[in-house]
Amino acid sequence: MITAIAIAVIVIPIAHSGLSIVGAHQMEYRWHGPGEFNYFTMMNGGEMEFCNAIPFWVTFQKFEITPFYQSENLGTYMIKPLTMNPYSSSVQEGNFVSNQISEAQHIFMTFDFMFNGGNIRLDPNQFGMTVITDTPILGIIPYSSTIQISGFELDEMMHAEDLSCD
Repeated sequence: MITAIAIAVIVIPIAHSGLSIVGAHQMEYRWHGPGEFNYFTMMNGGEMEFCNAIPFWVTFQKFEITPFYQSENLGTYMIKPLTMNPYSSSVQEGNFVSNQISEAQHIFMTFDFMFNGGNIRLDPNQFGMTVITDTPILGIIPYSSTIQISGFELDEMMHAEDLSCD
């Protein structure tokens, strides 16, 4: 009996950590309020909706979106730790931090205008995003999932009408 309990105590946290890593890769997200996303709004905070589309609990310690223009970091939009139930969604408040806020404002407003059908003023191929999800193994061993996408791709994701959890 003691052996079975000891095995469970060891296996359950490791399984949860592994499933959180898988879940972080499968997680869907968008701006809370479909159709309302723009980069200028993101810079002023705002909420994102996350969808756990797998049948296990998913936990992440940190979710960050870092926009770059011409390889220059414009700041970081961060979401605090979150645990989601299976097949559920959660809305989380985010915070944007930048050392060059006026430059970020100008670039974000220009791309918002362009992505909504306005004239091309800046090179959209130079506007990229790094999305990092931290899901530490057993809460202590660092593990991060990083994807790089274009600013236009993130804009489309944030405007998604439906998530699997809807």
